[in-house]
Amino acid sequence: MTWTKQRLNNLFFFLGIAAVVVMLLTFDVSFVELWEHICHAGYWLVPIIGVWFIVYGLNALAWRAIILGNCKEEMVHRKLASHRFFWRIYRLTITGYALNYATPVGGLGGEPYRIMELSKDIDQQHATSSVILYAMMHFFAHFWFWFLSIFIYLGLVLIGDLPINTVIGTTLGIIVVFCLFFFYLFSQGYRKGLVKYVLGVVSRIPGLKRWTLKFWARHSESIQNIDQQIAALYSQDTKAFYKSLVLEYFSRVVQSSEVMFMLLLFGIDCGGGFDGLSLTFLHSILIVAFTTLFANLIGFLPMQIGVQEGGFVLSIAALGLSAALGIFVSIICRVREIIWILVGILLMKLK
Repeated sequence: MTWTKQRLNNLFFFLGIAAVVVMLLTFDVSFVELWEHICHAGYWLVPIIGVWFIVYGLNALAWRAIILGNCKEEMVHRKLASHRFFWRIYRLTITGYALNYATPVGGLGGEPYRIMELSKDIDQQHATSSVILYAMMHFFAHFWFWFLSIFIYLGLVLIGDLPINTVIGTTLGIIVVFCLFFFYLFSQGYRKGLVKYVLGVVSRIPGLKRWTLKFWARHSESIQNIDQQIAALYSQDTKAFYKSLVLEYFSRVVQSSEVMFMLLLFGIDCGGGFDGLSLTFLHSILIVAFTTLFANLIGFLPMQIGVQEGGFVLSIAALGLSAALGIFVSIICRVREIIWILVGILLMKLK
């Protein structure tokens, strides 16, 4: 079993390295232009890259809250609550996201790797349910981020900072309905479990029904146990549930700081002072919210190549800023992603 896990670890490692090489070779700008953008960012690259130490720390705390809420056995719980285990979760968080960024379809690499590694600390079923619960929470927090960003936009409209018209109002209304619909789906998944439901959906796909039935026949007891653990967190440990949700939500808020740093780099500070910086930060939240919504709607591309760039350009232009600034922000964010992917891949070999 250990030998098999080591082979899988090596497979994930080489997959990540290969993906980074492909990304570098398929950059939308030449290496000369890329270097010019990096030089333009200058020392601002330090806080832009460094803010993700905090973002990943919040992600790790959110995941650990779920793991602790999911594992109630006293001896195991004590081990999982230790500082040493937190740093292990922190490492797996960075590596998991690195694999997700580097592979098509988010979760194709990161979530299986997290399950494999976490099962060294807890049993396989709890490891699986904890990773699934965290992935659900990660997306659930996304929807809350998008939903609450609408009210930030409307608040800025009320003070005369941003425009509103029929097109914008209709778009915001569609996003509200979109988020409310998925809030309902998530509530169903948290109350009844998710794995069985997903298998039911997969079984309706032509050609997969037979495979789904065989999979269910072999693993029905494990699937039911995992779904029970998913439902138990929501119904029995609401403190862990909401703690994880709040931490995940604020990780998106902190993430918006990197866009604010880039706006400040271009001298965009809405007049300066506390009020100006506050407005700039709120604009940054809106830019990240729209871009991540756009990127997640087309999430099957590695690192959302082209999609993220388009999202930044559109969202920044919608706030009345230049498209050139959108291109700069997207390129520097891409550089930051590549750096953190390399960090995550290298951490796979850290014992």
